[in-house]
Amino acid sequence: MSETRLWIDADACPKAVKEIIYKSSSRLNFEVILVANAYQSVPPSPLIKLVKVDLGADVADHYIIEHCKSSDIVITADIPLASHIVKKGALALNPRGEVYDEENIGERLAVRDLMKDLRDSGEVMGGPPPYGPKDKANFANSFNKLITQKMK
Repeated sequence: MSETRLWIDADACPKAVKEIIYKSSSRLNFEVILVANAYQSVPPSPLIKLVKVDLGADVADHYIIEHCKSSDIVITADIPLASHIVKKGALALNPRGEVYDEENIGERLAVRDLMKDLRDSGEVMGGPPPYGPKDKANFANSFNKLITQKMK
């Protein structure tokens, strides 16, 4: 089994993303750990496990931060979590295929904070568009590049 583990911030992660990861885990022999506040259905595999954490804001994030190593990959749309992961030297990838790294995480945090302020003031409404086939394809491409680099 590979030293690289893949963590999924699972509560909000699209099913299509999880399915891509499950198939890759089986093919490339790496461990997948889903961390969630609620039960998640996972395929029967010694490589895939679910860690159910207590309810509460950022409980799953804190678990991932505490247990993630620099050789790991974390799948999350949570930019503050991604920032912590990048600071640990690990890789973070969002479900739409964007890789978070030292070069872009500061900008992503600033944009996130700006958008939060604009939503809080009522100047901007809504969130990201629905997850679609293009997002799935972008994730699959980015994920395949990352995991191939890690498995070399």
